[in-house]
Amino acid sequence: MNQSNQEMFRQLGISEEVYKMGERVCESLKERFEKIDRTAEYNQLKIVKAMQDNKVGEACLLGTTGYGYNDLGRDTLEAVYSSVFHTEDALVRPQITCGTHALALALMSNLRPGDELLSPVGKPYDTLEEVIGIRPSKGSLAEYGVSYRQVDLLPDGGFDYENIEKAINEKTHLVTIQRSKGYQTRPTLSVERIGELIAFIKKVKPDVLCMVDNCYGEFVETIEPSDVGADMVVGSLIKNPGGGLAPIGGYIAGRKECVENAAYRLTSPGLGKEVGASLGILTQFYQGLFLSPTVTAAALKGAIFAANLYEKFGYSVLPDSTEERFDIIQAITFGKPEGIIAFCQGIQAAAPVDSYVTPEPWDMPGYDAKVIMAAGAFVSGSSIELSADGPIKPPYSVYFQGGLTWPHAKLGILKTVQFMADRGLIDQKSIH
Repeated sequence: MNQSNQEMFRQLGISEEVYKMGERVCESLKERFEKIDRTAEYNQLKIVKAMQDNKVGEACLLGTTGYGYNDLGRDTLEAVYSSVFHTEDALVRPQITCGTHALALALMSNLRPGDELLSPVGKPYDTLEEVIGIRPSKGSLAEYGVSYRQVDLLPDGGFDYENIEKAINEKTHLVTIQRSKGYQTRPTLSVERIGELIAFIKKVKPDVLCMVDNCYGEFVETIEPSDVGADMVVGSLIKNPGGGLAPIGGYIAGRKECVENAAYRLTSPGLGKEVGASLGILTQFYQGLFLSPTVTAAALKGAIFAANLYEKFGYSVLPDSTEERFDIIQAITFGKPEGIIAFCQGIQAAAPVDSYVTPEPWDMPGYDAKVIMAAGAFVSGSSIELSADGPIKPPYSVYFQGGLTWPHAKLGILKTVQFMADRGLIDQKSIH
């Protein structure tokens, strides 16, 4: 007997009222979703061309062990990333454990004692504070004599060009630009805006290196920061470019010298990119990259769906329901911890893995407040899979991202609405 979609949602705990509201919102988003699909199509073709141009063959899917000398699949994959990001070189390795590690590697390998690091977009993501030494930590850049300076964004989210120019000095060697918002309620930066900022910085000091933290932004647009002057773009493979299949890893794509520096730091001086076994996971890396445009599109649709629903419930959302998107993250501000907790528990309850687990806030390494994280994922901690997290501190915002498929992202958001409604955090009248 055929069952309706509504009946399946009912079996998964979604009331008729919540389901029907979701359908009304979906109907209003058809045109926007079609635009997302067109971007995904472009990026899909770009990746296929890069794989064909670099002659990816069946032998590339085989792994190596030990030292990893002459690893054809690893070296070809890095050439594919160089082609996709239009850079001179790339480092794509399972030995890069996460996004923070990739960023730390890029910074620590391209800065020397006496250099200064500048952030012209305000405070970096929480886990980078200890890397830089804003919060003291063993092995930080500060311990190695690298100083740090930042220029906050203007109240309207614009760049403070006057103070950026003042901050750039003879010690400024590297500028770090975080594309996504992190645990902040600032706008995500479009590639076009990043290009304008890089052009300004290079005009002030042509030899300064510009690194872009590209996490959560890959394949949201048809161009990347490396297309607009970035010397390095850095990210995690358990976010967009891994397509939900990569079980670990990170990438640094950019100028040859910058990538070589990172490789020597990752392995050892004198060894660099020549070593580092791929350990039999190259198929996931290649196939994940191949799938990443459509997976990113699914996550984008989920973010837009969430914004449109929660805006109707009176909560502040960033980006808002109509803004153009430049990453997959959706911030929703509840103003109280109960909202964050209910939302995350709803996401967890929609998961294919560990749906029966109840996430609670905890003291997570690298953060200065308790954090709650929901991610019933096939890859532990993967934030391209349906996930949500947030620090338990004012303004009590949750950050939602991911969804390997649009139907699952849709279920996850409806589940959060159901949890919020059941706990009296959403006015029932606004659902009808």
